[in-house]
Amino acid sequence: MRPLPQTPVQDSESKIYGQPQDTTPLLSKPVASTSNPLWITNVNNSPLRSFPAREIKRQTIIHTIISKEKEYIEDLNAVERMFINPLLQSQGVIPHDKLHRFVDVVFSNILDLRECHKRLLENLHVRQQAQSPVIRMIGDMFLEAATEFRLAYPNYISSHQAAKRRLKEELDNNVDFRMWLKAQSCDPDHISGISGHNEVDLKHLLNRPPKHLQRYPVLLDAIYNETTHGSPDHEFLVTAAEAIRGLNGFAQLKRFQMATGAPGKWKWHDLVGPEVRSKITKDEMKRQAIIFELIKGEMAYVKDLENIGLMYVQPLLQADPPIIPQPRLNQFIACVFNNYADLHQHHLRLLDKLLHIQREQHPVIRCVSAAMLDAVLHFREAYMEYILNYPIAAWRIDCEMRNNPDFKEFVDQCVKYRGIHRLDMQNFIIRPIRRLLRYGLLLKSIYEETPLSHEDKAGILIVLNFIKALGKEAEPGVVSAKQKVKQWDCTERLVLNSRASIDIDRLDANRSLIFAGNVMQQLEGNLERSSWNELFVLLFDNYLVITKMDETDGATKYEVIQRPVPLDLLTIVSFSDPPTQYSARLLHNVQGGGNTHQSVPSGSHILLAEFPSNATSSDSQSSDSRFAYPFTLHQSGRAGGTHILFAESAAARTEWKQKLEEALGLRKVLQETNKAFEIDTLSIDTFFLSSVMNRAGSGNELVHQPIDERIYTGRVTCSVAFNTTDGRRLVAIGCAEGVWIGLRHDPKSMRRILDLKMVTQCAILDDFGVFLVLADKCLLAYQIEALAASTLHASVVPQKLNGTKDVHFFSVGPLNGRTLVIYMTKKGLDSVFRALEPVGDKINQRSRQPGSFGSKLGFRSAKSEWFRIYKNFSLPLDSFDLIFLKAKIAILYTKGFEIMDLDDLKSLTLPQREDPRFDFLNKRYEQCRPIAMYHLTEDEFLLCYDEFGIYVDKHGGLSRSASEVIEWEGRPERIAQHSHCLLLFDSRFIEIRSLETGRLIQIIPGTEVHCIWDGRGLGNHVVPKVPLGTTLGELSELQDAEVHAVMNATEIYGPDSGERGEVSSGIVTQLVFELIPTLPLDYQDQHGPYIMGGKRQRPLMRPASWYMNPRPAPMVPAP
Repeated sequence: MRPLPQTPVQDSESKIYGQPQDTTPLLSKPVASTSNPLWITNVNNSPLRSFPAREIKRQTIIHTIISKEKEYIEDLNAVERMFINPLLQSQGVIPHDKLHRFVDVVFSNILDLRECHKRLLENLHVRQQAQSPVIRMIGDMFLEAATEFRLAYPNYISSHQAAKRRLKEELDNNVDFRMWLKAQSCDPDHISGISGHNEVDLKHLLNRPPKHLQRYPVLLDAIYNETTHGSPDHEFLVTAAEAIRGLNGFAQLKRFQMATGAPGKWKWHDLVGPEVRSKITKDEMKRQAIIFELIKGEMAYVKDLENIGLMYVQPLLQADPPIIPQPRLNQFIACVFNNYADLHQHHLRLLDKLLHIQREQHPVIRCVSAAMLDAVLHFREAYMEYILNYPIAAWRIDCEMRNNPDFKEFVDQCVKYRGIHRLDMQNFIIRPIRRLLRYGLLLKSIYEETPLSHEDKAGILIVLNFIKALGKEAEPGVVSAKQKVKQWDCTERLVLNSRASIDIDRLDANRSLIFAGNVMQQLEGNLERSSWNELFVLLFDNYLVITKMDETDGATKYEVIQRPVPLDLLTIVSFSDPPTQYSARLLHNVQGGGNTHQSVPSGSHILLAEFPSNATSSDSQSSDSRFAYPFTLHQSGRAGGTHILFAESAAARTEWKQKLEEALGLRKVLQETNKAFEIDTLSIDTFFLSSVMNRAGSGNELVHQPIDERIYTGRVTCSVAFNTTDGRRLVAIGCAEGVWIGLRHDPKSMRRILDLKMVTQCAILDDFGVFLVLADKCLLAYQIEALAASTLHASVVPQKLNGTKDVHFFSVGPLNGRTLVIYMTKKGLDSVFRALEPVGDKINQRSRQPGSFGSKLGFRSAKSEWFRIYKNFSLPLDSFDLIFLKAKIAILYTKGFEIMDLDDLKSLTLPQREDPRFDFLNKRYEQCRPIAMYHLTEDEFLLCYDEFGIYVDKHGGLSRSASEVIEWEGRPERIAQHSHCLLLFDSRFIEIRSLETGRLIQIIPGTEVHCIWDGRGLGNHVVPKVPLGTTLGELSELQDAEVHAVMNATEIYGPDSGERGEVSSGIVTQLVFELIPTLPLDYQDQHGPYIMGGKRQRPLMRPASWYMNPRPAPMVPAP
């Protein structure tokens, strides 16, 4: 057994608490004098004569311990009697709501210490009585006491510094408490039980426990030195002294673990005394220091995660008035802070495990890999989510700081909080990612310092591999998120002016920026003498946007100077033209200055080049000229044209080619999977047009010329779908050479049943079984059943409705419970209208006598009148269409829309052009032609011109802001409606938009595209919402087409071969088709993807209501 040192070892506790340890030998103190030991006077002197001086000295030390224990317990009693109880019973000394917290902090568990020492003293008394006058065994009692001390003293010592600070704070700031404490310390009644004291110092009493604990190892060492070798007390004394001496180190560990702030000043050697360190190898000490850094860092990290909620999340949610506007607040918090609370919970559990391991294994921790592996497996998914969101979160903070002064001030104030080392919000947001990287570095260092045979070696390697795998798996998502942030940053900086006012869908979560670069625009002249303007072009996956960069007050903005180009209308023409030489000085001058705002005209020359930020003037002056590499793009539509662009190098041109092809290919795929309408063929091998006639005109402008009746049918001009009484679904198609009827989904069933010339309109009165056709300005009515059952040469009796007047157009629809047919004739410059109402009984009567018209066509004329005149009226207007509204009609004329009530013939002109809010459109009215009008709600209409659409109220005033004018991409000749969609027919494409928002949904390209049936006559065009439980049969009915169109076929059926082949010279095949919605509107919102024919049908990538409703707040939008 090793001998204990004669002088006690200086403990680190005295250094920490600032209290020098009492190292004076016990026997030199008055109470322990061996010349006249106090305990000898209490026993019979005769037995002591046989005791050696060494034993007398040993017994003197033991009795001194008992005496000091009594004094210590009395001091602890005084703390309760003089301070704790009176303070709890006092009134107004300390505010009541703070009183109990003050007592808990300052006095901690001092009364628990008293109970421990009472039990120790009681055991000492029992042993003294049992072994009097010589106490042979004492080490076993202190070893038992040390076990109890381990539960109480570390808590008291670890919180002692905080107790002293709190007491000083109250003394400095609370005069009442200071006076009360002075009175308590001098009260004779209170100090009567404390011998030798006229005044009791509370600070002295609070310092007693750590000092008293420090005395035990010294006293036990002294007893050991005076104990006879071979005594059974030897082993107990050694063990007890080491256990109590270790309590100071354990208390330091407790204090470290209870640190309320970041424990940045602590080191491993602060918790381990020199004597313990001397027994540990240098490599192991280095390993333990790294493990300690791991635990300390975890404590700081958990505190930072907690601070995110305390400093940012809660104040933002509770701010009144709100720092961030309420509609965006919750979304901002969810986007920026994401799942930080989940990470906090994961790391709280990890920290608890690490602290438990530290308490159990201190000072040498054997294994940490098990705790780390368990944590990594559990927090992996949470970190994946957080890491992928981080670039977006960081951008949102920057964006909010730029645009919200209140938020910037809030963040600046948070930096001043105590204990966060002036770290801003961005540092807190990136903290989890940095911590994950720190794990890799720390664990790698622990791995390197761990012996090969150590149990932690393999486990740490597994944890490292998991962390590396997590980083690799997250990398593609981070790259994608950064790209998304780059896109959002560009779109957030976009400034749309009146010329470029268009919804480019830039905040869609699925939007992506394919490419972006600088652009040079040649304003005028040739390459050598023209001026240049530097622009910035952004290639999104749906639009090409040309902007001018503007930097003001350090903020960069991109002003859109030209209407964005939809990729659906953009085509690549050439990338093989030879390079063109131009002056390098021109480019240098443009880069050096000039900030003119010029729009990019159609067909302009633009130089696209990415200029390196580190370019020097010497580079630009090394040569007087450079080569520009051209490529050509073409834009269809009203604002279209040819754009000749120049890349600075062949490599740059190649890159632009790759990016444009990528964007166009991606757009084609997305549109194919996301299209709202599909083309379903009605006829492909029936209607043929002379190529000469095809070039002569478009729309209803027919150029009649001699044709070969065996081949040519003339231009298709109209169609209508209808059902017969026996359930057949038929379609009638009119053209220059008559009317054909066939089954809707059987193109080969088409047969000509009316040999008429110059057919321009047709319609169905379904409730009356009447087919109307306008042929060569003559309005005729036929019985549907007779037509459906007839052949070309059968006897079919028509009813001529217009007498001798030439009909320019007619319209059919319901009005106030009536079905009306209104046609227009001309009288001078006036438009003369006649409204007819069908007479059902007379229509069903059989024809009896032939007439002149019937003879002319080979038919018999009807004896009875099928229609009666309902109303005649005229307007001094040049009208060209008539639309049925709910209770009124709208007459379209060259200058606008005339809304008329047929009951009193009173009318109202829309829009109210004298309204000053329409000033921005007055010049355009003279150049634009009204096309259609749609009733959105009881109080709102959409007026459609051939260039734009505007929303007005029922009085003709603007119902929305001027910025919500819808600019069409093309110049439509006709507009149709299907449920909540507008279909605009330009001769080059069909433009599909939302009726409620005007947002572009789809573009269907084609050649010589014309609408031949807009669905009018079917009612109000509103398709009801699809109820739950809808069968597939009912679903199919809701998908019925309401719009027909015709275009030139790209692949032609030869009129003789019946097979696809080359286009015959001079023959143009016309494809007649109907437009069918890919999914009933609102169906996917309620039901999700649906099953038909055993296959999952292609769903819309966005629900239909996404297009139809005002834009909801995006997941991660710009403010």
